[in-house]
Amino acid sequence: MDINSQVVDRLRTVFRSGVTVPEQFRRTQLTNLMSLVKENEEQIIKALHKDLAKPKFEAVLSEVHILMNELHLAINNLKSWMQPEYVSKNLATKLDECFIRREPLGVVLIIGAWNYPLQLLLLPLVGAIAAGNCVILKPSEISAATDNLMAELIPKYLSQDCYAVVSGGAEETKALLQNRFDHIFYTGSQNVARSILQAASVHLTPVTLELGGKCPCFMDEGLDMTTAARRLAWAKFFNAGQSCVAPDYVLCSEATRDALLPALRQILEEFYTKEPQKCPDVSRIVSQRHWTRLMELLKKSSGKIVLGGESNEEDKYIAPTVLVDVAEDDALMKEEIFGPILPIITVESLQQGIDFMNRQEKPLALYVFSNNSSVVKKVLENTSSGGFCSNDGIIHMTLPSLPFGGVGASGCGSYHGHWSFEAFSHRRACMLRGWALERLNGLRYPPYREDKLSWLRWSTSPSRCSIM
Repeated sequence: MDINSQVVDRLRTVFRSGVTVPEQFRRTQLTNLMSLVKENEEQIIKALHKDLAKPKFEAVLSEVHILMNELHLAINNLKSWMQPEYVSKNLATKLDECFIRREPLGVVLIIGAWNYPLQLLLLPLVGAIAAGNCVILKPSEISAATDNLMAELIPKYLSQDCYAVVSGGAEETKALLQNRFDHIFYTGSQNVARSILQAASVHLTPVTLELGGKCPCFMDEGLDMTTAARRLAWAKFFNAGQSCVAPDYVLCSEATRDALLPALRQILEEFYTKEPQKCPDVSRIVSQRHWTRLMELLKKSSGKIVLGGESNEEDKYIAPTVLVDVAEDDALMKEEIFGPILPIITVESLQQGIDFMNRQEKPLALYVFSNNSSVVKKVLENTSSGGFCSNDGIIHMTLPSLPFGGVGASGCGSYHGHWSFEAFSHRRACMLRGWALERLNGLRYPPYREDKLSWLRWSTSPSRCSIM
């Protein structure tokens, strides 16, 4: 038996003992996780900078603060989340106690991602702990500094009997997936997700897949272009474009494009100065391999670079870059860009833009910039995506009361806030019956008669509603 199997079996034995079920245990572990983040914030920020040259501002905002908010929400609401949910009843069940009971799934696997290596590992962990599970965490080996820090800190703050960290690369992950889990939560690429689905199918293990895709941004005419460009540039170039919900490309008319470009030029200089490579607010590409992939996309593209385009392989740097004259079949449109490269595609009308978006796979997020609420409504009602936001980017996924997740090729399942608790809970349907009203129950026993059937249909039907 390999070491991973031993860890899984050990955690499964502990889970069956019931130690993770009591509210106080869950609350203590969540509080300990909060202490981990508070007491080691500087180390976390240094690790994130080492992995991605992530500015402290972005590290705190998108990794530390969002995690602390999630922890506060879970701790404050844990008791109510754990309460049984009583449901409506019909006449035949009036004397019964009918409710939904949230129960932990068991031993779950969380596989993190390298672009937000703290958030995407520990945010789902909050839900898994709150729901009462034992957890194996697999950080991304690509963000090695954060991986090593998590492997060091988690055993110090959380129960080693119930939570474990497994480090390693693709081969280690493959070996880990040979074990049976009660749920697998994965954040990453669609290609790896296919392998995870295959591994999960062997044990019929349910999965949550947080993937991504090409998130479009339709820009209407008549915008305050300075404000629109500022919001677009922030959402696109935050973390050097290495965000699964970053706008992947822009759809707009030629007139809007011509107004947008000078505004973007002004805003990018305002954000990152005339020499963005020297600006401390510009992150770097996570690895040489990913830098090369992005540069190959630029090389193959038939689009025209109008802003940026500078790069440095040794520094893993690519300047915020904007291209025009990009066709639908361009190399940049074949896959999620996941970097600081923004293609602008021109369309002649709103309907043409909607048709363009609907020809692509369903994205994790979809954005529309417009002063016209009817335009926003039309895009919302005639497209499909994991999330939707008008007149801004990324912001919707920071609100924990909204579920965050994909649809179709961008993923399945959702989390954040209460939705994380639900993702790691089994909703068990419960009916507690006594021995009363046996005469009424007798209607369902043989010998069968038409009058019995009529009474049963009446007593088990929902309240009647008028039909217009």
